[in-house]
Amino acid sequence: MKAVVVYKSKSGFAKKYAQWIAEELQADIYEASKIDIKMLMLYDTIIYGGGLYAIGINGLKTITKNFDKLKDKKLVVFATGATPPRNEDIEKVRDSNFTEEQQQSIRFFYLRGGFDYTRLKLIDKVLMNLLKLKIKSKNKNKLVPDEKGMLAAYDKPIDFTRKKNIEDLILYVKAK
Repeated sequence: MKAVVVYKSKSGFAKKYAQWIAEELQADIYEASKIDIKMLMLYDTIIYGGGLYAIGINGLKTITKNFDKLKDKKLVVFATGATPPRNEDIEKVRDSNFTEEQQQSIRFFYLRGGFDYTRLKLIDKVLMNLLKLKIKSKNKNKLVPDEKGMLAAYDKPIDFTRKKNIEDLILYVKAK
């Protein structure tokens, strides 16, 4: 099995998971901008990871736009986000990012990452400040735990990455 891990990471959480996965699988690893479809075709197993923004997976088009060329390979996609893993949220992300045909060939994993406002680029900071204003405009008594946690994370970065979170993904890739 020749495997590659490709990632796109704005704040480092997807990169951290990609490094752990590549290490466990003894796979090659590339940042998404450093690889193209010709290079991907050299691998039997392709693992792609990116952060979640709204419910879109950062940089996923690397895989989805080339799906017809890649669908006969073992395809794995992981997304990182700050919120706890909940089945209904994971299904929504999967359904929003992959067609039904893609869902038959791509195994999707959600790996809890974190949030570090200080690592964001200007445009992302602007967008996150809009979200912060939206959350703050709500009645404090009606904020859900995720919203309260998000507001707190603007002042103090949070990191939920744990190496054990990749165990199911590793087992899936190693299975015949």
